[in-house]
Amino acid sequence: MLSQATRSEFRTLLDAIALGSDESERDAIVYVATDKKAIHVTRREFRQHVLEYAVALRALGLVAGDLVVIAHTQNLESIYAFWGAMMAGLIPSMFPTLTEKLDPEIYMRNMAELVQISGVGAVLTSDAFAFTLDDQVGCPVYGSGQLAEMVANDAVLGLEPASADQDAIAFLQHSSGTTGLQKGVALSHRAVLNQLASYSDAIGLNREDVIVSWLPLYHDMGLIAGFLLPLAQGVPLILMSPFDWVRHPALLLRAIQEQRGTLCWMPNFAYNHSARRIRQRDLEGLSLSGMRLFVNCSEPVRDDSHALFLDRFAPYGVLREMLSVSYAMAENTFGVTQTAVGQAASLDVIDRQALEEEKRALPVDRDHPRAAVKVSCGPPIEGSEIRIVGKRDAHAEEREVGEIAIRSNCMLSAYYNRPDLQPFRDGWFFTGDMGYMADGEVYVIGRSKDLIINAGKNVYPQDIEAIVNDLPGIHAGRAVVFGVPDEREGTELIVVVAEVRSEDAGERKEISKRIRQEVARKSMVTVSYVQLVGAKWLIKTSSGKIARAANREKWLAERRTPGK
Repeated sequence: MLSQATRSEFRTLLDAIALGSDESERDAIVYVATDKKAIHVTRREFRQHVLEYAVALRALGLVAGDLVVIAHTQNLESIYAFWGAMMAGLIPSMFPTLTEKLDPEIYMRNMAELVQISGVGAVLTSDAFAFTLDDQVGCPVYGSGQLAEMVANDAVLGLEPASADQDAIAFLQHSSGTTGLQKGVALSHRAVLNQLASYSDAIGLNREDVIVSWLPLYHDMGLIAGFLLPLAQGVPLILMSPFDWVRHPALLLRAIQEQRGTLCWMPNFAYNHSARRIRQRDLEGLSLSGMRLFVNCSEPVRDDSHALFLDRFAPYGVLREMLSVSYAMAENTFGVTQTAVGQAASLDVIDRQALEEEKRALPVDRDHPRAAVKVSCGPPIEGSEIRIVGKRDAHAEEREVGEIAIRSNCMLSAYYNRPDLQPFRDGWFFTGDMGYMADGEVYVIGRSKDLIINAGKNVYPQDIEAIVNDLPGIHAGRAVVFGVPDEREGTELIVVVAEVRSEDAGERKEISKRIRQEVARKSMVTVSYVQLVGAKWLIKTSSGKIARAANREKWLAERRTPGK
């Protein structure tokens, strides 16, 4: 298996163990769905499908180095297309598909912009969607049926995988706002293999492990931990649709039991969702005792979410030491830190007031009136370094809050075709996240940017504000969006405050309804609070811009005040 000790034996991702010929009848992927029989794909079958897609893509005239966007619903076809593109020497990138919750016009515009900025060579999608998309973007669009025909007209036997340099781009991860995905994180084979080796060592990955995932493949956690890691390492991947999981969260736990799962990554909100939404009758006969790790990642980790999950599922074999944490981001391929295997994540009880006012994490007793519990993300994995940067770029002291900067051997090469975006400063990547170090472990407390993380998704307030400001009845430019933490759901909820002209209660009710509907339709996120206010309620900066933080504090203060 790939580890730091065997790293030199792997040159590119095409050296993946699942693509090898040994143990050809061992499961590479098991795809599970609600009320359907699981589909088992052996290593031999996986390799055959990947070869077929490589042949088809070459037959279409795509050449080495072309960027290929894969815009399927999450299924086996998108997996074969991704690996087939790499085998053909292309650069694949997973992209969300159009759903009924998204505005087709906006989706098409964003896809067209991506094609133009990144110089996309082709888009692969379903037959049903290919015809529609073909008229909207400036590159060829191929449906599943057309690819299948290309395979039938060519031979798979004897296909030689493209020879790739270790420093060549392996694939892109797209990282940007909720209504646009134009910033491509370019990752080399070398960087990805370095990450997989170090992270595998950090979690003690072994041949008996089985990874279970519902995560979307266009997100770094799903793409790396729930897709590339198991296939590169040759451990079985048990995969399901994120849409199936949201509707039936018990599907994940049943798959863990039935397929003998041992590892699973989830954002913090998923712990709350599972604990609160799974029905008792769906837990009958369930055993999760075979699990090694549930890894909490991609949004701020809450101790109360872990406690809720543990309380609900301890009777079924979940132990505190199974609840692990990682700090990760696409720019570092994936993991930056990881808590120790076999140990519960460390908890740091600190003075909330000192944290907010002095930017210091001062320890206090748990029963202190200002006690706040922070969950450790663990130490940096091998090959990654972290430093906390304080004022004037000075190195912060122990327990001093500052911006988290990282340097590693698995960082992005660049933002693809975006010379205007320079990711490094003196060799370090500044994350925009705020945190502190204590006893060699990283604690993430928030973000210096306005980014909201809602249900594991990055939500940029300005994107939502743009939607709201276009609606009838809203004072143009007089809407603000921010996130507020919610203990029950274990994630950040989205708040919209907008100035309106009308004082009529019925009309305001309709405007509020329209805001929720349009935001959901155009960005696929849910607004939890809408407050409509009169003129001059919103606070502006001296330069005339909406002061997001100040308005958030004003909104919170009013909610705490009786009668508001």
